[in-house]
This record gives sequence, structure tokens and C-alpha cells, in this order.
Amino acid sequence: MTDVTRRTLFGTTAGLAGAALITPALAAAGRQEPQALRGSVQDGKVSLPPLHNPSELNGTVPNPMPSGRRLGVAVVGLGTLALENIIPGFGEATSVRLAALVSGEPDKMRTVAAEHGVPERSLYTYEDFDRIRDDPDVDFVYIVLPNALHADFTIRAARAGKHVLCEKPMAASVEQAEAMVEACRAAGRRLMIAYRLQYTPEHRTIIEMARSKAYGDVRLIEAVNGQNDAANGQWRQIRAMSGGGSLPDVGLYCLNAFRYITGEEPVEVTGQITRPKDDPRFREVEDIALFTLRFPSGVVAQGSCGYSFHESRWLRVQAETGWFGLDPAFGYDNLVVDINRKAGRASATEMRRFTPKSQFAEEMDAFAASLNANEEPRTPGAEGLQDMRVMAAIYQSAATGRPVAMPVAMPAASGLDVTRGPWPKALGPFVPA
Repeated sequence: MTDVTRRTLFGTTAGLAGAALITPALAAAGRQEPQALRGSVQDGKVSLPPLHNPSELNGTVPNPMPSGRRLGVAVVGLGTLALENIIPGFGEATSVRLAALVSGEPDKMRTVAAEHGVPERSLYTYEDFDRIRDDPDVDFVYIVLPNALHADFTIRAARAGKHVLCEKPMAASVEQAEAMVEACRAAGRRLMIAYRLQYTPEHRTIIEMARSKAYGDVRLIEAVNGQNDAANGQWRQIRAMSGGGSLPDVGLYCLNAFRYITGEEPVEVTGQITRPKDDPRFREVEDIALFTLRFPSGVVAQGSCGYSFHESRWLRVQAETGWFGLDPAFGYDNLVVDINRKAGRASATEMRRFTPKSQFAEEMDAFAASLNANEEPRTPGAEGLQDMRVMAAIYQSAATGRPVAMPVAMPAASGLDVTRGPWPKALGPFVPA
């Protein structure tokens, strides 16, 4: 009897070209695969049965929307983040597609457009960006520019009738961030800040464990996020472009995590910064920032960040009967959840790894889900604006040497997550299965 394998089924020049030939081939081999194992289609979605027992991980079919139903995105700025992470993320996204590019470098833009099938009519310079109002293929723009340019292009996009997804930090100053929120409100457009980690299953797991008190009350949260940057004069080392050094770039991840893990807003902030005198990287911006946030529940959070030490990105939540966190915590991939607790006479550490997926695909799909539902995004402008205010307080404390009391973020609101929108229902439950 001839064995039927992928090689014998599909390896010839003719290829046994259709799926219809599989059944006769199996029959010839004296076997018949159950019909149920071939999957089914319902409500426009393909489903396949699991191949492994429940003790094993079983994947799910992505089921992307047809291209014509996906929201079109214009990527504004073609720097490292856009080219290495955001644009490749469209390949894993299910609800959005790359529809347009905006750049000040025409040769680079045309090269990228050719690689990804973006037509010439959908290429824009910074000067003629406002023409995008007449482009029906663009539903929202994704701003990936130096921080000081976020406000200008957010305001222009909103006036052009486009929704906005803007990279963090939201802006280079509190005043710029406030102007962005107001412009989108006045234009009736949605504004989402690209806090990618709030959409990942790893960080949602940490939030759920903290909020559910899985290991008792949270007492202390600690985080470090730093790297050793080259002394190449990049825009992050120019205050007029960045608004600051390591704090708004990588320290922001720590303080934003403190806020979304607790769901609270800090009532007091303290901060310290360093600027080595003889290092050209820090002529205008800080190197290391240390900060402490105190929350109404009594939780204390301590964060540190820097531009002059070897890459270190970790987060730990200290609770009454155990600790849990991530190491690495803030990168683009390979995030790992660690949990430590008492187990009899021993101390047990559990590790959780989720199936990798582009964080940029996750956040873009989340924005699309909010737009399709006509809801405020999970991380709207109010979320970014509050972080800008907290960072301003950290700088103020560092300058004065005294703690800074924080005003209530939204006086009319009460409870948790007052600066966040609802979790998009189309993404399924907030807590990862």
C-alpha cells in the first residue's frame, strides 16, 4: 500500500492541484479522513478543529476581514519604527491595511510603496499632507514622527476628517497634548495613543492578576526600562524635537504601566534626573530618571529609566502572598510573565509565554474595532495627556527637590480607568484565555 503524505499529495509538477483529489488519494490508500477535520465556514469565518489534546496549545485561524472591508491606514513618517515594526505589522493585522504613506524623503517613500503595493496617488509629502482629506482609501493616520511634530500632524489630520493613531509620548509638552485632544474633539474624530502594551495578552494578564487580587493586595510596583544609546545626535537627544530624554521615551512605559495596573491616578509624584556633563548625548536631555508615584489605595510605584546602561526592561508587582511581573516587559517581542508564590515548604515560580504576535498589529486592530463600534478607543487622548502631566510633575520635582501633588485627572469621573475607553468587544474578553 502506498503511503499518502504531503509530499506524495502535493509534490509533483501537476501537484494534485485541487483539494478534491485528496479524498480519492486517501481512498486509494484505504483510509478516509473524517469530514469534520476539514473545517467549516460560518458567518464568513473559517474554523478548524484542534489537532492536539486539550493539554497542548492549539492555534486559531486568523480570519482577517476581506481587503475591501479593512480600514485604510496612512503611515506618517518612515523612520526606524515605521519600517522595522509598524509596516511589517500589517501582515499580521486582520482589520486594517496599508493605504498611504507620508514622508519628506520621496525616494525612500517610493521604494517602500513599491515593496508594499501602495499606489503613487496615495503618496504624500509633509507639505501637501492636507490633500489626504480627499483620499477615500484612508480612514485613519498613524503618526510616527518626532514627538514635537505629533501635535501639528494630529491637528491637520483631524481637520482633514481623519481619525488619528499617534505614537507615544503623545507630544513634547502638556500644552501640545491638550491642543491635540481639543482638535480631535472639535472635528468629531477619534484620537488613540499607541500604548501597544495595553493590548498585549501579557500585560492584560498582569492587570487582571492585580485587579482580582490573585495574590492579595498589591503593595509595591517596580519597573526599569533602559538602553545604551549611540552618541549620534539622533532627534531623541535634541530637546526641541523630543521634549525630554529617557523619561518620555522609555520611562513612559513604566509610569503608564503603574497607572493601568492599578487603574488609579497618582496623588503624589517625586523625581530625580541625571545629566552627565561630558557626555554629548546629554547636552540637552536627561540620562537617568528616577520617579516614585503614590496612589490613593496606598500602592507605591518606583520606576527608573536611562540612556546609558545595557538594555534592561522589567516589571514586578509585589503583592501580599506572591509577586508577578514581566522580564522582559517592555520590548516588541519575547515578553514573559513570571509568578512567584509559596508552594508548601517551597517557593514556586511559574512562567507563562503567549503565542507571539505583532504588538503593532494588535493595537491597529484594536483601534479599528473601536472605530467600527463608534466607541472611544481603549487608550484615547486623555490617557496620553495624563501621562504628559505626570511627566511634567516628575521634572518639576527633580528641579525643586520636593514632591508634587497631582490634581485629579478628571474631576467628574470616579472609579478606575477614568482616562481609558472600553475594551473593544470585537477583540473578545479582556482577560486572555
